[in-house]
Amino acid sequence: MLALIYLLMTQPYDFVAPDATIVKLPGTYKFTEGPTWTQRGTLIFSDIPANTIYEYNGKEVTKWRESTNGTNGNTIDREGNVYSCEHTSRSVTKTVNGVTTPIASVFDGKRLNSPNDIAIHPSGLILFTDPTYGIRPEQMEQEFKFVYQIEPKTNRLEQVYKGRNQPNGLVFSPDGKTLYVADSGDGGIDVFDYEPNKLLTPKFKFDSPGPDGIRVDREGRIWAACGDGINVYSTEGKRLQNIKFPEQPANLCFGGADGKTLYVTARTGVYSLQLYVAGVMPGFSN
Repeated sequence: MLALIYLLMTQPYDFVAPDATIVKLPGTYKFTEGPTWTQRGTLIFSDIPANTIYEYNGKEVTKWRESTNGTNGNTIDREGNVYSCEHTSRSVTKTVNGVTTPIASVFDGKRLNSPNDIAIHPSGLILFTDPTYGIRPEQMEQEFKFVYQIEPKTNRLEQVYKGRNQPNGLVFSPDGKTLYVADSGDGGIDVFDYEPNKLLTPKFKFDSPGPDGIRVDREGRIWAACGDGINVYSTEGKRLQNIKFPEQPANLCFGGADGKTLYVTARTGVYSLQLYVAGVMPGFSN
C-alpha cells in the first residue's frame, strides 16, 4: 500500500483531457501570435509578417482585420473590445465595432519601442510590455524596456516596471493580486504583488526556458509558451507539466464554452488541445 501511495505521489501532473490529441486549425501562416477567445465564441489570432488578424469560428478561418501594423499580442475587455500591440506603428490600439484607434504610442515625448503583449486588470487598468523585438537598435528612443500602464478613461500612460531584458508575455492571477511577466531575453518569469497605480518590484523570479506568451488557469497555475513547448507551473514556480507541440509555441489562450480548450499559436500553425482544467479567459466572468 505504501509503495502504491508513493507511486501516485511521484506521477507527473497531466492537465490534458483523456484521449485528447493536438488538432491543427486550417491554414498555414508566416508567424502566428496573440490568440484571444472572443465574446462571439470565436478565436482571433495575429499573423505578424502578414499584417493580418484572423478569426476562427470552429470551421473556417477568415480575415478579421487587415493592415494591422505587425500586430502581436491581443486581448479583450468586458465589453468585448479588442486591444492590440502593434510592432511597426509602435503603439497599442483599441478596436471597437471594427474601428481601430491608437491609445498609446508616445511616453515623455519619445516613441515606444515595440509593444508586444497586453493584459487587463479587473480594475480596468491596462498593462503592456515594450521590448525591442520589432525595431532596430538605433530606433530605440526609450531608455529601457518597460512595462507600461494605461488608465482606460484618459489613456494616461505610466511606466510601472523597468524590464530585466526583454519583457514579453504578462498575465494577472485570477484574483488580480499577482502579476506575472515573462522575460524571453534571459529566461524566467517575474512574480509581483500587484497594486493598481503602484510601481512594481518583483518578489521573485522562477526559471522558464525562453518564455513568450503566458496565461493562467482558474486554479492560478501559470501556462507558458516556451522554447520546449507549453509548460505549466505552480504559483511557486515548480514545473508541473510540459506539453510538446509540432512547432515551437509563441503564445496561447483558453477558449471554448467552458474554457477547457487550449489554443496555441506556433510559428506557421495554430493548434488546439482539450484539457480537463479550465483557463481564465480575458473579458469573461471566469
